[in-house]
Amino acid sequence: QVQLVESGGGLVQAGDSLRLSCAASERTVAMGWFRQVPGKEREFVCVITWGGGSTYYTDSVKGRFTISKDNAKNTVYLQMNSLNPEDTAVYYCAARSRGLLPRTLLAAGAKYDYWGQGTQVTVSS
Repeated sequence: QVQLVESGGGLVQAGDSLRLSCAASERTVAMGWFRQVPGKEREFVCVITWGGGSTYYTDSVKGRFTISKDNAKNTVYLQMNSLNPEDTAVYYCAARSRGLLPRTLLAAGAKYDYWGQGTQVTVSS
């Protein structure tokens, strides 16, 4: 059982930055970030593979968000810059424990085995 602990959410103004963290209790194959707004489907944000550090982003965050990892700490980070109100959501980290997939397939939430509790990000205009 992999445990994921997220932190770093909060309330910021448009144009500001935030960094989210997700600490995993053990190493996994890939770690992803998703977000969800009440009444809408969960949306893929980005993913990073532990081994090669390959990354993949949804188009709406490319150039603004950066996912990175600290192998020694089993921690993944999501640096979010130039935030806008459309980024407001609960952000979840997710872990895939076994079996590496092509990055594009890792955009599907069903490919992940464990989920964090979520952290709220609110961007005011």
